[in-house]
Amino acid sequence: MTAWGHDLRTSGRSGRLAMMLALALLQAVALPQTASAQFFSDRPAPVPPGSIPDVPSGPAISLAPPSGPASTPLLPAPLTQPPVANVAPPVPSPVQAPTGAAQGVLALTARYGKDMPVINSGLVWRVYSDRPDETGAFKLIREDRGATPNIVLPPGSYVVHVALGLVSAVRPVTIKSETDREAFVLPAGGLRIEGRVGTSKIPQNQISFSIYKGSQFEGGERTPLLPSVPAGDVVLLQEGTYYIISNYGDANSVVRSDIRVQASKLTDVTITHRAAVITMKLVSDKGGEALANTAWSVITPAGDVIKESIGAFPRVTLAEGEYRAIAKNEGKVFERPFNVVNGVDGEIEVVAR
Repeated sequence: MTAWGHDLRTSGRSGRLAMMLALALLQAVALPQTASAQFFSDRPAPVPPGSIPDVPSGPAISLAPPSGPASTPLLPAPLTQPPVANVAPPVPSPVQAPTGAAQGVLALTARYGKDMPVINSGLVWRVYSDRPDETGAFKLIREDRGATPNIVLPPGSYVVHVALGLVSAVRPVTIKSETDREAFVLPAGGLRIEGRVGTSKIPQNQISFSIYKGSQFEGGERTPLLPSVPAGDVVLLQEGTYYIISNYGDANSVVRSDIRVQASKLTDVTITHRAAVITMKLVSDKGGEALANTAWSVITPAGDVIKESIGAFPRVTLAEGEYRAIAKNEGKVFERPFNVVNGVDGEIEVVAR
């Protein structure tokens, strides 16, 4: 410090000039920093633009006596509804609107009935534009599978669709810069079917069910709502009357039943068949080996063909009653009458004589 001061003093006029330049440089560096700090301290930081946040998702789902159906009070898991009342859907945290535009929240719930608990699983929500595009289709805006979703949308008009199994509802809505709560009613119930012969349960792979809307006694041709429902599966249907066609095997063991589905309840239906499984074989002598390449026909006493097949040991499920087995082998025809007794599976031998 002493040497530097001595240089400035001994330099005379040029030393004083250097001192003035140094002071000016220090002021030029310090003043802009002070002014800049004062300027930004009085203004909030700008909000960067962003996109609409993702929709909060809800919980994911995993999915009588012989003479008629029976209903249980509440749907079992995964369809069980908790015994809660006045369940309010969650309200999302305040969302910063992108670029300063106002936003609205569409809060959605669904119930089996007006005074019933909120449905807590299995729902599919879709929000569409309220006007078709140039192709005539309504554009899908958002989709959510939560139980009580809160969907953030720009103000405007939309169409909301909700589905639970085969039950659905649709409603136009108008969103403003606030929360719009929409509650839907879906009068859905569960249906589970199994088949029996006597006291024995029919294996799942041997029986199937077709479900139709209305009663079997109503006239007119109808397309099944569900053409092939496996035994033991739970299907969701709108509350109402349906009829079931139950097919045990692929021949003539067919049973038709009318049932009623109630909202929020699981209806268990047991359909009883009076039938048996019959194995046929063509033999040269009683108790002998079955002859291969045999063509078979099973007919009623009136001559109606029930089942046709080819093989040494064909199996056929038949309703109880009287039949004739006809076997064709190497250009020859053999036959035998037989009876089917309910629940008594058996073997029918036709002797080639």
